[in-house]
Amino acid sequence: MALDEILITRAIIDGYYQKLTSNLETDVAIVGGGPSGLVAGYFLAKAGRKVVLYERKLSVGGGMWGGGMMFNDIVVQTDALHVLDAFGIRYRRFQENYYIADAVEAASTLTSKAVQAGLTVFNCVSVEDVMMRPEGLCGLVINWSPVEMVGLHVDPLTVRAKFVVDATGHATEVVKVVVRKVPGKLMTPEGRIEGEKSMWADQAEKLTLENTREVFPGLYVAGMAANATVGGPRMGPIFGGMLLSGEKVAAELNARLG
Repeated sequence: MALDEILITRAIIDGYYQKLTSNLETDVAIVGGGPSGLVAGYFLAKAGRKVVLYERKLSVGGGMWGGGMMFNDIVVQTDALHVLDAFGIRYRRFQENYYIADAVEAASTLTSKAVQAGLTVFNCVSVEDVMMRPEGLCGLVINWSPVEMVGLHVDPLTVRAKFVVDATGHATEVVKVVVRKVPGKLMTPEGRIEGEKSMWADQAEKLTLENTREVFPGLYVAGMAANATVGGPRMGPIFGGMLLSGEKVAAELNARLG
């Protein structure tokens, strides 16, 4: 049977339209497709929540793909191995408490398993604003990433969510919008973005998990965005804290939604 280019185009347009319109209202909107965002999306979707993830880049996975300085292996400590096991990601022991996983396998498996669990991903989409009501955040204002990059004056669209998770890493993109535009203060020591500190892997891994929490009504932070918001150090190419952060924020949101 001959292939028809117009039918191919129609299939893509119809499929995407259905995906977009069916996700205009969600339980949780995650911004940032790195490891913490993907893990959070996986566990929320597995629990039956309607959850969507927005990633501004073409590919998801964040900085995991490149490992450390483009040596595409990552390190995960013992405490987080159960998350790798949940996804079926292979690893090997380096020495006590240090395990090595292939960065490409880890990033691709997190992505595929999260989508198969029910997470909807929109890539090449940026969040330029939030929707606010007196009780707190209630949604996001989105646009195509190329529109933002080129600086075109194109009005955005909006999506409603019961909760929003900023998992944008060092950039804290959603939190910055809230600080700049929304009345009130963050639930941080100074009521603002405390800023990311210099490398200290041991403390960073502990604080990534500790700082994963609600920082404004309706807004949670996870992964490196948690440390950058609350004031923890960076950790480099060890990913246990990122994985555990995604698991923690999913558990807290499941409890609140339940």
